[in-house]
Amino acid sequence: MSHASYELKAEARERVGKGSSRELRRNGFIPAVIYGDKQSPLAIALSTNEVTKRIHAGGFMTTVATIDVNGEKIQVLPKDYQLDPVRDFTMHVDFLRVSGNTEVSVEVPVHFVNEEKSPGIKIGGVLNIVRHEVELLCPANDIPEFLTLDLTGAKIGDSLHISAVKLPAGVRPVISDRDFTIATIVAPAAGVTEEEPASAE
Repeated sequence: MSHASYELKAEARERVGKGSSRELRRNGFIPAVIYGDKQSPLAIALSTNEVTKRIHAGGFMTTVATIDVNGEKIQVLPKDYQLDPVRDFTMHVDFLRVSGNTEVSVEVPVHFVNEEKSPGIKIGGVLNIVRHEVELLCPANDIPEFLTLDLTGAKIGDSLHISAVKLPAGVRPVISDRDFTIATIVAPAAGVTEEEPASAE
């Protein structure tokens, strides 16, 4: 469902701290940490090129990966990464250890379909997106790549809620106590122009 899994080779890091992190980055590596699953955190170093390629390919935060640390294969889900604010390269990555039955919370993007079948948009209404992503609880090995919200029949003034999205089995929103809004159809600032009949001169 999500992007295809992939494997990254890593080395365990003996030394941690700013000095050793700087040295790693100079040599083309990124410092990273694997934590969770009731085990102590493991400091590792990954190839900068490999990780940057994965981040730019999309779906990085919702794809379970395997990290080979000196021959030991660990299943992980990226939880956070830091980019250098000036040069836009990856500075650090946090990974969460996962197994088949681990439930994780992830931000999943929402895709909107059938805009051309929305009467509100047809007459000039605007799709106002309240949430571009929804935080979901799902099995680590079955994270949806995106959610789909169908705009068929949506009129100006309509609100589209999470209940309008068909969630896969075993997946539920983190906010479970209310039917929150994902998008609304609003009138444009200039007002709606109905189809005007051609006036006979």
